[in-house]
Amino acid sequence: MSEGSQHPRSIRSFVIRAGRTTPAQQRALEQLWPRYGLAFESRPLDARAVFGREAPCTLEIGFGNGENLVALAAAHPQCNFLGIEVHRPGVGRLLLALEARALANVRVICHDAVEVVGQQLAEGSLQEVQVLFPDPWPKKRHHKRRLIQGPFAQVLASRLKPGGLLRLATDWQPYALEMLQTLAAMNALENLAPDGAFVARPGARAPTRFERRGERLGHAVWDLEFRRR
Repeated sequence: MSEGSQHPRSIRSFVIRAGRTTPAQQRALEQLWPRYGLAFESRPLDARAVFGREAPCTLEIGFGNGENLVALAAAHPQCNFLGIEVHRPGVGRLLLALEARALANVRVICHDAVEVVGQQLAEGSLQEVQVLFPDPWPKKRHHKRRLIQGPFAQVLASRLKPGGLLRLATDWQPYALEMLQTLAAMNALENLAPDGAFVARPGARAPTRFERRGERLGHAVWDLEFRRR
């Protein structure tokens, strides 16, 4: 029995916000989804069948408009990339970018990340996981909706291969400190920050829309990097 079936998902870490889907994005969702999209299934993904090869796989949870995911896939054609996002305009935008750059090493799932990770991804199947600027749910009564909490973090760590990396970033300091505390308490993970706290911003990370907005507002960014023991 998978973690997802043992712990029914009742509190979502996201809200499907109303957003305008452009005609081009709608076309992408209709015409390009068969090429890049994967349906959610409550059984482990067969990566060889999906990508047509065996290669290290990086997962990005909540890829937004896909800027970082596209940059990573273009820079590392020898690797496979999997993106999870629930907002359809962002998914459509990513699909258009994949088509424009003729990238064949990315697949997309439009579903709740907690259920995908818990039920559709096998243990030890990922080389890297990135969670960039997850919703901080700043109001205290909404903290229970935050994605990076103990139970999900445990499942997420189990999906990494030994030596695999978990990278996170946020511009909300209280959430950064909470994530640091949660991950530092896990025996399966090792903090790669020299001081045991936060790491410098990775140069390979493409700035996302959320990060650029935060910069305009004068927000600092906290990066975390943990390795699976």
